[in-house]
Amino acid sequence: MWEACFPSRCPPEPSRAAGRTPLRARRLAAVCLFGCCSLVAASCQRSHAPDAAVHEGRLTIKGSDTMVHLVSMWAEAYMACHPDVDVSVTGGGSGTGFAALINGTTDVCAASRAILTREREAARQQQRNLSESVVARDGLAIIVHPDNPVTVLSLAQLRAIYEGAWDNWQQVGGPDLPIVVLSRDSSSGTYLFFQEQVLGRRDFRRDARLLAATAAIVEDVSNDVGAIGYVGLAYARDAGDTVKVVPISPAPGAAAIEPSLETVTSGVYPLARPLRFYVAEPHDARADAFIAFCLSPAGQEIVRQSGYVVAD
Repeated sequence: MWEACFPSRCPPEPSRAAGRTPLRARRLAAVCLFGCCSLVAASCQRSHAPDAAVHEGRLTIKGSDTMVHLVSMWAEAYMACHPDVDVSVTGGGSGTGFAALINGTTDVCAASRAILTREREAARQQQRNLSESVVARDGLAIIVHPDNPVTVLSLAQLRAIYEGAWDNWQQVGGPDLPIVVLSRDSSSGTYLFFQEQVLGRRDFRRDARLLAATAAIVEDVSNDVGAIGYVGLAYARDAGDTVKVVPISPAPGAAAIEPSLETVTSGVYPLARPLRFYVAEPHDARADAFIAFCLSPAGQEIVRQSGYVVAD
């Protein structure tokens, strides 16, 4: 598998990697199964810069829970190319990532929303100028239990549910059943995106269950016929038939639109958004090299195969 995927840039044999290469081998195998081996191999060959220090040491990426799966796949492929680099990826929410970048405890912030004015100001106070790169795109999928008969919601209906004006599925053509509203917590960029795009920056209903991870929303919806939640497109895809994605109508009487690679790319899906990396200036060369890989043809093919949408 390794030789087929990376004829000239294979990582060391297990005996040379202090026990870490077998894990990386399994990770790259997953990438290879995605069908982008030749692109990744070519990217490996191009990305070996004369300055070897760029491909050594540790790089930390923290932030968006929505992006954890994608960033982890990028990190796995990148470490397969450059076994002397250790890329650490953690979630916690976009707000957590911005806080870490501002206080200097992460190299890269992964964000599913744009930086807030107060965060930009906090960075300036720390004499840290932040720059952004759009590295992929995503659509926010509205999910319900597969047994829920509701097949479409308008943005106005979704707003009424999440503000608390409506609390029974019967009000949107469903069964006589209380609506259990699930949301990410306030540190999440997805939370703020939903609040802005759906609620018009108004407050969520008081009894909304705020969950710390996207996976928790998927799990709760899959186990509760009355639940509704919102998750990134890739998470909805990975959930398979354990949840049902509800198409969204942007206005009363308008055709409902299902989130997909095509509708997010074209911009017709009303809950589409860019996914970003933020770094502090002056840039860490390791961060620049990693972001360049993510934006390369190989990196963008990983975006496609992971269920996200390419940056351009």
